[in-house]
Amino acid sequence: MRVLVTGGAGFIGSHVVECLARAGHEPVVVDSLSPSLHPAGASAVLDDHEVVRADVRDADAMSAAFRGVDAVVHQAARVGLGVDVADLPAYAGDNDLGTAVVLAAAAEHGVRRLVLASSMVVYGEGTYRCQRHGGVTPGPRTAPDLAAGRFDPSCPRCGEALEPGQVDEGARLDPRSVYAATKVAQEHLAGAWARTTGARVVALRYHNVYGPRMPRDTPYAGVASLFRSALERGEAPRVFEDGAQLRDFVHVTDVAAANLAALRALPTLTDGSMLACNVASGEPHSIGEMAGTLAAAFGGPAPVVTGDFRLGDVRHVTASPARAAARLGFVATVPFADGITQFAHAPLRG
Repeated sequence: MRVLVTGGAGFIGSHVVECLARAGHEPVVVDSLSPSLHPAGASAVLDDHEVVRADVRDADAMSAAFRGVDAVVHQAARVGLGVDVADLPAYAGDNDLGTAVVLAAAAEHGVRRLVLASSMVVYGEGTYRCQRHGGVTPGPRTAPDLAAGRFDPSCPRCGEALEPGQVDEGARLDPRSVYAATKVAQEHLAGAWARTTGARVVALRYHNVYGPRMPRDTPYAGVASLFRSALERGEAPRVFEDGAQLRDFVHVTDVAAANLAALRALPTLTDGSMLACNVASGEPHSIGEMAGTLAAAFGGPAPVVTGDFRLGDVRHVTASPARAAARLGFVATVPFADGITQFAHAPLRG
């Protein structure tokens, strides 16, 4: 199958390209190859594949790229929380306008199979339970609470402490950053496109992805990249809040395998439908634990817990991987300790 991979030169996209090729598919990479993201140009990983240098917002370029394509794996996106509200147009343009252009080009060429890279950020906070009131959804954390070190959200009804749990795909969407809002919009655009055209979509809600070829330290990088970049500079990783924030860390090779599984599962979906699936290990770990494991494997200084915070960050969000296992046949296979130890010495990008 000839598969268009947008953002195929990026961190996750390049691993998806490799995974598809190993499975016998013909990946076609579309990537802007922006010098700010790819200072060395396209990775040598892509030497054996067709690469189209184009911005996904360019309707003419995308229309040309879709000729002869059977399916699309849409990875291209601006990621991270951003710096400030001045980033709003860039996020909406790259993520939402770009997705709309991709979907229009797919419809023009009769492509009806899409795997969409979504994110855990669509949930906002994860799942919580109050001993008195059962399942509850806490509101956004406030600056005064965070400044006072009150990091854990409380029950919105009684103010008591909450027990975090694993979020599943039935949870309501509650984006709490610009990036999160654009990922929700991408899912809604893809769902509307599927219903209108009779297409089939799997939206993969990635949890905290890490591994080889992560971008180096930028304001838009993930926490694993920030910690690894600090260690490479000989500095201690700086852990925000108290380090007890829970996340689900999933290795990039598992994420690539999830994309292949989703592509294979598309024929099992009903025409005009979209299936959302968490891509996660199912094993929660704290950010402090991840930083400590990474620093020890690297042989660098131990992490420093700063108490600093960022508005828009959520406290705990971990995932149930049950739907991906049942509907896609995907189960993550890279153990946390093994993956983090490998990542400590893996090459970064940029």
